[in-house]
Amino acid sequence: MHPHHAKLVILGRDGILNLYRDDHVKSPEEWQPVPGALQAVARLNQAGWHAVVATNQSGIGRGLVDMASLNAVHRRMMQLLSEQGGRIDAVFFCPHPPEEECECRKPLPGLMLQIAERYGLDGLLARVPMVCDTTRDLQAAVAAGCEPHLVRTGRAATLSTDELARWASDVDGVTVHDDLAAFVEFLLHRERMLLGVVGEDSRPAALAN
Repeated sequence: MHPHHAKLVILGRDGILNLYRDDHVKSPEEWQPVPGALQAVARLNQAGWHAVVATNQSGIGRGLVDMASLNAVHRRMMQLLSEQGGRIDAVFFCPHPPEEECECRKPLPGLMLQIAERYGLDGLLARVPMVCDTTRDLQAAVAAGCEPHLVRTGRAATLSTDELARWASDVDGVTVHDDLAAFVEFLLHRERMLLGVVGEDSRPAALAN
């Protein structure tokens, strides 16, 4: 993938791809997709976009989830995705409990900076949308220079209109969507509009030849 043409989206996991659980997803059985989310990733992929996951998994550091379980959960996620024709390129996760004060726990941008490095996107995260369901993740998106998007699934699902407005006003440039499918619709529509404008500009020159 040429870095300057990387069509990359960063997704939170819990509450965006799968139903959020207060007690952590501890086994593959507990990883239940948000309705329509897997199909949304497949639509992204079909339009030439790569998806990666950035997720805080402090359950590991707290001893509530072990690495074998996390890997098994992600295998299930990948399997369910592939059944829909979708794929996630990589999962970047922070295993640390909050008290370790690591660099990678969102709201800090460490995970996103790891992603930028992996994709050779140093300093170009501005074009990379990040899909969030918490203010903490929105803050991480902004700290990393990503384009912040909030979906009203997971932890944002229960917000009142006022609370939602307050979340959105706390973070510059956030766009709110009902769910991942709505975000994908927005992104692909915007891309078509941009391509459409470019196409029109080039048409007269082509006719002149």
